[in-house]
Amino acid sequence: MNARVHSASSGWARRAAVAAMAALAAGSALAVNDLKGGPGVNQLNLHEPATRIAADQMWLHNFMLIICLAIFIAVFGVMFYSLFKHRKSKGAVSANFHESVAVEIAWTVVPFLIVIGMALPATKVVVAMKDTTNADLTIKTTGYQWKWGYDYVKGEGEGIGFLSTLDLAQRESSNSGHPEPVDNYLLKVDNPLVVPVDKKVRIITTANDVIHSWGVPAFGIKQDAIPGFVRDTWFKADKVGDYYGQCVELCGKEHAYMPIHVKVLSAADYTAWVDGKKKEMAAKADDPSKVWEQAALIARGEKVYANNCAVCHKPDGKGAGQFPALDGSPVVNSDDKLKQITVVLNGRNNNQMPAWKGKLSDTEIAAAITYTKNSWSNKTGQTVQPSEVLAASK
Repeated sequence: MNARVHSASSGWARRAAVAAMAALAAGSALAVNDLKGGPGVNQLNLHEPATRIAADQMWLHNFMLIICLAIFIAVFGVMFYSLFKHRKSKGAVSANFHESVAVEIAWTVVPFLIVIGMALPATKVVVAMKDTTNADLTIKTTGYQWKWGYDYVKGEGEGIGFLSTLDLAQRESSNSGHPEPVDNYLLKVDNPLVVPVDKKVRIITTANDVIHSWGVPAFGIKQDAIPGFVRDTWFKADKVGDYYGQCVELCGKEHAYMPIHVKVLSAADYTAWVDGKKKEMAAKADDPSKVWEQAALIARGEKVYANNCAVCHKPDGKGAGQFPALDGSPVVNSDDKLKQITVVLNGRNNNQMPAWKGKLSDTEIAAAITYTKNSWSNKTGQTVQPSEVLAASK
């Protein structure tokens, strides 16, 4: 009997040891590190500042904490000293007095001086945060459900525009329920915002559907993006590197999938990026009069769809929630090609489906539509040429 008990106990001990080792291994596999320019593991303090404004905010935060701590110690110190010194067990007798001019003056003047001492540095920082004048670069930032649009409207890079969307692989990793343990989880995008170091960058924010908010903690900025309104903020990064943020306004069920990635480059590298980006845009501006073979349009359309449409309509075209399936869609399968062209160009459902006119070239739109019309269970055999998209956009 004792032998069986001993054997069973040993078996349980071995299984417990194996389970503990497996849990430790799983914990190690899921371990992530601090993300430079982004969140840290078990982070308690503010982000490491990458701008003068962010550094001033951190100083102001610590300064206010010190004042609050000093007031806390002084008030509770006097209170506990009074309770201890004048306790009944020592025979203390309450003093009998009324007004004291000195006390009245003291508890009026001292708080006033404390408030002034706190207000002056706070006002200086807030005023500096709102001064968007004399910017070297102006970028319009538009929030969409759920991506960001960037348009360089003034300064070096003027005319550049693109959309920034969560990396599709990370999105699929999240949907699978088994997220990939990477430092930049749900912060990787296909097209980061690129700016030069030591240049004042003005950010103009607006939105196309609901309220969003553009914020990068390392820069010390956060600005709401409101449909129909324009707001602005600014930053001047003093360090080259990658910096991260997220939409910080609850904007819908996929609010967590709207990351912000700002890449700060040296002046020379930024100039090279601008030249490369403009060449890339010129290459994308295909001749709309060119007649394409269907196979070539489908191949190109698959890439356009993956980069811009798959986030909402899913890679398999099945859609999800409020986003309709394209696989088997009556609009996609309609003999009237203009129906789908109009939806893609102008959007629908109060901008829930964004208007792609001006954001994608006529050729890209034609390719994406041709791809959806001939993919999954959709076998229309139809081909949409860029010239048809151009005609519909006029």
